[in-house]
Amino acid sequence: MVQTISLTMLALLAFAGNSVLCRIALDNNVIDAASFTSIRLFSGIVFLLFLVVTKSKQKISFKKGSWLSASFLFLYALAFSYGYITLDTGTGALILFGAVQTTMIIFSLIKGRKLLFIEWVGLLFAALGLCILLLPGASAPSLNGFILMAISGAAWGAYTLAGKSSQNPLVDTAHNFLKTLPLIAIVTLLTLDDIQLSNKGIILAIASGAVMSGLGYAIWYSVLTKLSVTQAATIQLSVPIIATIGGVIFSNELVTIKLTLASMLVLGGILVVTLGKQYIENRYKKGTCNKCRSS
Repeated sequence: MVQTISLTMLALLAFAGNSVLCRIALDNNVIDAASFTSIRLFSGIVFLLFLVVTKSKQKISFKKGSWLSASFLFLYALAFSYGYITLDTGTGALILFGAVQTTMIIFSLIKGRKLLFIEWVGLLFAALGLCILLLPGASAPSLNGFILMAISGAAWGAYTLAGKSSQNPLVDTAHNFLKTLPLIAIVTLLTLDDIQLSNKGIILAIASGAVMSGLGYAIWYSVLTKLSVTQAATIQLSVPIIATIGGVIFSNELVTIKLTLASMLVLGGILVVTLGKQYIENRYKKGTCNKCRSS
């Protein structure tokens, strides 16, 4: 149990670390957004394929993985980098996380699942939180940054949904990363005139790709089997909070009252959505069982 908790915390720190490293790199202009994305993904490819070859003893092939998932993965990473040019660490993480959860909820609605009243209440609180975040003022995020990070979150939500049926998440993730190579090449060619590199920027991008993404995903998949779906969804609520703390420590960012209130509403609303349905279903099952025993 102690090992599971420790590994889970490491994975969450890695997820939040992506926001911190990206923000540090782009805020200090030590690398351009396109190069950060390309180096991040390429580093992730190398690390994940190394894990697959050493742990799973499987052959690497472009036939494995999904081109659709790879496209979602690339869009997530690219919009993520460009979004953090203008967004603070915590604000970006909050928008990203809200967009991920919103995308997955919308998908379930399209598939025909009806939300319970308590879930609608949670969604209302989350939406209110994002509205408060966007209120005009000195601490309001830029509209372009908000849109880009929302696109990034929607792409990650779509990537998550596309991989739900995966039988071997680590292997599939590695090959999805591999399939982003053509997209990396295209973006690199299109942004040749804007390339801005430095040793610090390259190191930050490699750390984001190999350590925070590659190692983070590997650790996360190793503990997922020991966590319930609800537990996994709930503990991820801490990622924007950890990212905000990281922004304060490493980028000297300020935690405003607006961001605090927005975070409480968004994360609290998502928590209500996550736990509400399970709570009601558990009560229904318990009531059904009690009736069965009494009859």
